[in-house]
Amino acid sequence: MKLILTRDVQDLGKAGDLVNVAEGYGRNFLLPRKLAIVADAGAIKALERKKKILEIKGEQLLAEAQQIAERLNNLQVVIKEKAGSGTKLYGSVTSQEIADALLEQHSIKVDKRKIHITEPIKNIGTFEVPVKLHHDVSATIHVEVVPTES
Repeated sequence: MKLILTRDVQDLGKAGDLVNVAEGYGRNFLLPRKLAIVADAGAIKALERKKKILEIKGEQLLAEAQQIAERLNNLQVVIKEKAGSGTKLYGSVTSQEIADALLEQHSIKVDKRKIHITEPIKNIGTFEVPVKLHHDVSATIHVEVVPTES
């Protein structure tokens, strides 16, 4: 029996895969739980159209990420924080603060979840922070933390 999976099924395949299973497994397990649909001609055409649309969207997202990465590479962002004696900060610099500074200083909007701070930034200085824009595209920005004048 040929079926198209609507959800990921362990040891069988991922959502959107065309699989060939035993009649009983398909009729008694996959179809009643809505884990798959029957692979007739219309469903296969719809699946192919959906895959093409997803492929086009994926290419567009990759192109956007590459453009943003070109702008971000070796960009410097200045963040002002309250500091105690020496070079210690009272708190730490967060990815949200870096994202806000990027938007304010360079008009580049980056989601805070894409900014990966490996160790908390708790000192004054310049730090390299990786930004993962796409699973194939990443960039590095320089974050300069300076003390605020009080």
